[in-house]
Amino acid sequence: MGAAPGSPRPHWWGTLLYVPVLYGLGWLSARPLGLLFPGWRPDQLDLAGAVIALVLLLATLPWRLRRAWNSPTPWRRLGVAVTAAAGGRAFGRGLIKAMLLLAGVCAVLLLSGQAHWGGTLTAAEGLNALALLLGVGFAEELLFRGWLWGELDLLAGPQRAIGLQAAVFALVHPWRRLPAPEALALLAGLVLLGLVLALQRRADGGALWGAVGLHGGLVGGWFALLAGPLQIATGAPAWLVGAGSPSPNPIGALLGWLGLGALLWVRRRWWPAA
Repeated sequence: MGAAPGSPRPHWWGTLLYVPVLYGLGWLSARPLGLLFPGWRPDQLDLAGAVIALVLLLATLPWRLRRAWNSPTPWRRLGVAVTAAAGGRAFGRGLIKAMLLLAGVCAVLLLSGQAHWGGTLTAAEGLNALALLLGVGFAEELLFRGWLWGELDLLAGPQRAIGLQAAVFALVHPWRRLPAPEALALLAGLVLLGLVLALQRRADGGALWGAVGLHGGLVGGWFALLAGPLQIATGAPAWLVGAGSPSPNPIGALLGWLGLGALLWVRRRWWPAA
């Protein structure tokens, strides 16, 4: 993924401003919707702005890659344009890893008495979980393991880029809302997840779909579990299951760290060479 000597490189200021400008345009474009739909809540307007920003990202990424990366095949460079068979296999492998990680978390919680089975998943909740799997998985992987990682690779080299993309990925998530110890624990878990997702893409030969399956599977799968069958005990310790009760995030707890650490160990040979 690194740049050849003398090849075009993006400028740092362009990398720093590209997505914030798109997000700002999306946010501004969504404001008039409040007049058309006065019953919409602020979070619904923000979601509409995020969707508009994603559309702008999809529309401008080819131009960005051709101009700043000198890439004549932008979607292939981002790992999106692969054969259906290769993309399907990668997505399936990533999704299976997500299911195994969630199964491990559930097994420990159930065996330790910190959770029990109960409740059902409604059709609406199932559709919501599917939307999270595909929507969040694709959007965040395109942004972080696609565009951002590629820009940082050209600017800083493969060794630094893999850590930088994971750090940025972690920092932009809402970990600051938690108390200090839990916030730092979640931040560390998000960094681990960013590294795992990057190594997943490398293991898939540059295809983005394995990372989409892994990331989306974790987000959508955990939502489905909490919305339906998995009932976590009120007093479950945050160090084990994660902070944010009644919807804790295991990425910021011991179980998440162990699972992600195991994946990092398994994928260690895909770490970029010095």
